[in-house]
Amino acid sequence: MSRRRFDQAMHRMRENDLRVREDAFDFLREHADAYVDELIAEFEAERDDHDLRCWLLELIAEARSPKALELFRGQLRSVDDSLRFWAVRGLEMLGDRNADQALDEARGDGWIA
Repeated sequence: MSRRRFDQAMHRMRENDLRVREDAFDFLREHADAYVDELIAEFEAERDDHDLRCWLLELIAEARSPKALELFRGQLRSVDDSLRFWAVRGLEMLGDRNADQALDEARGDGWIA
């Protein structure tokens, strides 16, 4: 997948028109595994648009990439329930020993149920 297509999709995800945003999200969901590094970078850079941050974390979860382990682990301690939800979901979707350990630690520390 080209970086140009990713950049176009990210631009569209910032549009005011919800339908345009949803179409861009759908495109990225289909190709999340190819863009996992870019999605992680966008998530880490985004500070202002809460909905976009949630969508990005959902897309990263869809990628099912071990590259996202530390990002998910960090979001388990988020005060934002939506981000914590997608972090848990992302770790569940990874389904490996490291992801399970992160979930167990977060449960033990009382961050998730």
